[in-house]
Amino acid sequence: MTIERKHTKQRMSRIVVHNNTVYLCGQVCADATQGIKEQTQTMLDKVDALLLEAGSDREHMLSATVYIKDMQYFAEMNEVWDAWVPEGHAPARACVEAAMARPELLVEVSVVAAVKNT
Repeated sequence: MTIERKHTKQRMSRIVVHNNTVYLCGQVCADATQGIKEQTQTMLDKVDALLLEAGSDREHMLSATVYIKDMQYFAEMNEVWDAWVPEGHAPARACVEAAMARPELLVEVSVVAAVKNT
C-alpha cells in the first residue's frame, strides 16, 4: 500500500492520500483580518483547491471537523458552510470551540474525502 504525501514539511503534509482516501491538514482563511464569513469562505476555497489537486471534490467529502474560536460565530459560519456543501452530499461533521494557533483566526477545518472514481 502506498501513501502519497503532498506539500510535506517537517511538521505536516497538506495532503495525504491512502487507499483512495484524501486527508487534508487543517485549513484556515487567506486573510485573518476579515470577519467570520470571509474567513470561512476563503478557508473553504483552499479546501476546494486541495481536494481538486488530490483527485477529489466537495461531493466526495466523508467527514469534516470544524474548529471555531467562539460559538458566537456558529450561525454565520454555518451560512457560508451550508451554501458551500452540495445538497445531498453533507459529510459527517463535528464543530467544536477551540483556541486557535493565532488569535486573529476565527475558524479552521480538517477534511477527509474519497478520491473520485476515474
